[in-house]
Amino acid sequence: METLASTFTRISTQTETLEIARRHQQLFIGIPKETTLQENRVALVPHSVATLTAHGHRVVVEAGAGEHARFTDLDYTEAGAEIAHNRETVYKADLLLKVAPPTLDEIELMQPNQVLISPIHLPLMNPECITRLQKRRVIALAMEYIRDAKTGVFPIVRVMSEIAGTSAILIGADLLATARGGKGVLLGGIAGVPPAKVIILGAGVVAEFASRTAIGLGAEVRIFDNNVYKLMRLQKHVGRQLHTSVINPMHLTEQLITADVAIGAMHSGHGRTPMVVPEEIVQRMKPGSVIVDVSIDQGGVFETSQATSHDKPTFVKHGVVHYCVPNIPSRVARTASEAISNIITSLLLKAETGGILALITGDEGLRNGVYTYKGCLTNEYLGEFFQLKSTDLDLLITSDF
Repeated sequence: METLASTFTRISTQTETLEIARRHQQLFIGIPKETTLQENRVALVPHSVATLTAHGHRVVVEAGAGEHARFTDLDYTEAGAEIAHNRETVYKADLLLKVAPPTLDEIELMQPNQVLISPIHLPLMNPECITRLQKRRVIALAMEYIRDAKTGVFPIVRVMSEIAGTSAILIGADLLATARGGKGVLLGGIAGVPPAKVIILGAGVVAEFASRTAIGLGAEVRIFDNNVYKLMRLQKHVGRQLHTSVINPMHLTEQLITADVAIGAMHSGHGRTPMVVPEEIVQRMKPGSVIVDVSIDQGGVFETSQATSHDKPTFVKHGVVHYCVPNIPSRVARTASEAISNIITSLLLKAETGGILALITGDEGLRNGVYTYKGCLTNEYLGEFFQLKSTDLDLLITSDF
């Protein structure tokens, strides 16, 4: 039987434990106005700004940053943002969010240990941009390489791919018109006249949405990818039997030389997309046929592809119309901006308990997007491509660089 003394001893030795909340980290976020590539998107839309400011974060938006996506400065101020009428104020932020690659002039405004999240558009990147970012000791992340660590999905690439896949078919259909230099073929055909043939290289998200759009317009669709699982998954998602094939060079050549529209729809998780169509095959394609290389932001699938802009989106080579704009979703800027903003906002809210730098170093998927870190180039592919020294990011983090 327990005595009163032992009961007192047992009770008195109990310690009270209190849950200690982790300190809330206020983020200072800057949204510059884009001035290159006829970029119409903005990284954060007003409703996302309202969410972030309600959580105590500070958001500074450069005047006019959202105007091409039809968001006014008033929309941003009502959401709690500060409007800056000079670039220098925006570039004092700890975190910069851009939807176009940084220019050399913009890099000169950046601060040591500042975090930059933006696309890089590989064909437009040059080694001077990297060395300038290193000199400024900027922690730069490429949107194209940010990955969800749990699912392996590249979330920003995915939503932009949905838009780009649908847009690619609509663009291809438009460029087939006689007035645009095309063959004068209606994509879906009519009674008694066969539809156009569409070849899609890749079986990811771009291909899925391109397939759905092309089939909806009545086109004949054929899809090539070396990943059989992706081909099976795409067929399941589209919900109908499709003509699919691995990339057999002979069969692919046969299909491309009779194609009306060819879509480059491949994505690389680390560097350049594979170039699967050499120039000699493009030379054999039908005059007036159309190439829409959605993969141009990572180098392109066709050897003849060269990055273009919304101001001058096409060029003709070997009689084939090429459309190679890296930021296709900018055509529908409001939809694209909202899609990017949703993803970035959920990401930033995770940084509240440790700060953005702690989130980057602790999240494998975000670390995959880092290409410069406190003066070092950390993307091995970029190092090889530009013949620059690269350092493993994990080594830098563990050594408390």
